[in-house]
Amino acid sequence: MLVASSGGHFTQLAELWPRIQGTSSDCVWVTFDSPQTRSMLQDQQVEYVPYIKPRGFASVLKNVPSAFRLIRKYKVDTVISTGSAIALAYLPYSSVRGIPTHYIESATRVEGPSVTGKALCRVPGIKLYNQHETWADEQWTYLGSVFEGFSSELLTEPPARIRRAVVSVGTMEDYSFREFIVKLAEYLKDADEVLWQTGSTDVTDLNIDGKEVVPAHEIEQAMLEADVVIAHAGTGTALTSLRMGKRPILVPRDSTFGQHIDDHQFQTAALLDKMGLALSRKVEDLQQSDLLEAAGYKVVRADKPRLLHL
Repeated sequence: MLVASSGGHFTQLAELWPRIQGTSSDCVWVTFDSPQTRSMLQDQQVEYVPYIKPRGFASVLKNVPSAFRLIRKYKVDTVISTGSAIALAYLPYSSVRGIPTHYIESATRVEGPSVTGKALCRVPGIKLYNQHETWADEQWTYLGSVFEGFSSELLTEPPARIRRAVVSVGTMEDYSFREFIVKLAEYLKDADEVLWQTGSTDVTDLNIDGKEVVPAHEIEQAMLEADVVIAHAGTGTALTSLRMGKRPILVPRDSTFGQHIDDHQFQTAALLDKMGLALSRKVEDLQQSDLLEAAGYKVVRADKPRLLHL
């Protein structure tokens, strides 16, 4: 059983699972219903469960009965999760039942575990993994990273202007990122084509064609054809951009302005900037010239990323 919230947590598990040695290809996904998950799980066995907001602990409790039912229904012999709060509904029960249970902390968590990870630390029997060797210890085993195997290269013929772009704020509900969208609406007003994935941000007064959510195959194709990707610093969006060969500009959401529940996106953006896989910019520091700078690179990947072992 593969358990993950939609968005970045789901994207990471979809990326890591094929690399994990010793797991069966016979699996059932447990996640939230969204255009992303519908698009990526078309040919796979999946159970859609009620959405859990970030730190929505009441919603976690409402999901516990479905965890009991689904784990029994599918006679699950292994559970793997990349979180977030959905893991709290499933992993304690599977662990108590003696089922091998594995929690992989998000690559977003550069300096230590999330709230979910800290809670699962207290549950006996759950094997804990992280994606950053710097904070691995006797409790958290370094597994590897979704960002392994990527590198950036200068284009021999970079674009002279931005013709096509993708702007994405991710799929989080109830968190606007209007400052980001307003600035890019000005910077990209002369572009030929822009895919605006705007989430819960109100853009009705802006001269753009915003889409709250976009199916995975559609945003991947748009990124593949784009000169540049500019996005919030969500791990899923960043990873998708890299897979499509683009070195994105990552603009972290700032909790001070009610754009997120905390400031972990600053860590993600800084990490990928240091690795040369992204440009990290705060909203107030983002310049139009940054778009051409990012468009001057392509991202390539090793043919066979390193296999992982639970």
